[in-house]
Amino acid sequence: MTIVHPIARAWITTGGTGAQNYDEFADDAEITAIIERNPHSALGIEMPHRAPESLGKSFLDALPDAVARLAEAKADGSYTPAEQVVVLYRITAPGEEPAYGLFATVDTDQISTRADEPGLVIRNEDVFIAKVRERVALADALGHLLSPVLLLQTGRGGELHEALAAATESAGAPAATDTDQAGRTHAIWLVGPGPEQDELTALAGGGELVVADGNHRSLAAQTGGLPRFLAVVTTPQSVAIQPYNRLVSELTTSGDELLDRLRATGAQITPIDGPVEVPAAGGTVHLRLPGRGYAVTLPHVGEGRLENLDHALVERLVLRDALGLDPGDKRITYVGGDYPASWLTGEVDAGRAELAILIAPVTVDDFVAVNLAREKMPRKSTWFTPKARAGLVVAELPR
Repeated sequence: MTIVHPIARAWITTGGTGAQNYDEFADDAEITAIIERNPHSALGIEMPHRAPESLGKSFLDALPDAVARLAEAKADGSYTPAEQVVVLYRITAPGEEPAYGLFATVDTDQISTRADEPGLVIRNEDVFIAKVRERVALADALGHLLSPVLLLQTGRGGELHEALAAATESAGAPAATDTDQAGRTHAIWLVGPGPEQDELTALAGGGELVVADGNHRSLAAQTGGLPRFLAVVTTPQSVAIQPYNRLVSELTTSGDELLDRLRATGAQITPIDGPVEVPAAGGTVHLRLPGRGYAVTLPHVGEGRLENLDHALVERLVLRDALGLDPGDKRITYVGGDYPASWLTGEVDAGRAELAILIAPVTVDDFVAVNLAREKMPRKSTWFTPKARAGLVVAELPR
């Protein structure tokens, strides 16, 4: 039996509701601006306290506004209902190979977070509990899921990729399309009950599924007691890992003292002449302080792969030890690969932040090795692209 299932009752966009996921932003003001430009964006439901008319409310206080926005979107024809469907998903852009996925629901009880915990869905990162609580509260208030967990099919990924490519090629005109902020076109097609749906769900659930994006959303499904969660099952050929950097708004010490503390750990520090970019390869991280930049090689501890990943070393040696900051501290912003190095260094140069930490992307080999060992990646260490779009396919939860 597959662990991937049709969506019992889905609401399919008719256009205009697609959105970046709630956690893709480095600046909350961007969310408000997007909702202001497009009131139909699913962001107004996913992040109700950031909608222009709800500013000033807490997340929990704004939940009734989210419920009202979803009801209005369904009533005005922004979504149309469908039952017992899976949804073909293709993302295209000039100069890029197509990315494929399948919107479906996945058994929550299959989530595994350690080697002795059975399950075919591997969640691989530490999370911020406050964000999980918000996702639980949102699902409970809405009775719907708008933002999918992106799952990487590791067992039969090649077969799934071929099947999805063939299915979209022969599916005719898509049910809807949406263009994201990077200019990629997201297209969806519905597949109802029958042999094709059975084949696709069997392939999608035919091996271990690794959470590539949505660790908070998958834990929220567990915490909220949902039997299944909304997912896009994608393939290794469809994704890449981009940098995931850090921005610190306020240092707890001077820049010179920070460097001295890092040197005391055994770090090797070299000034950078010119722009501070993301390192070309792992082993060295780049720091931008006001008016200056440095390449920093942090000392390794033991032989373990996980604790010596650059993101783990930054969390332990730079944030915790040198600055005394917990990874969840509000002074730390986790900035994904959609933001270039120039944006991060520009925030420092403009005085809106005091430190930028640029980190080379995690390699696919390291990511897979950590997951197969059922170990947890450091927080916010893998920025997979392209992202599955929120608000295209909505799963109604059973009541």
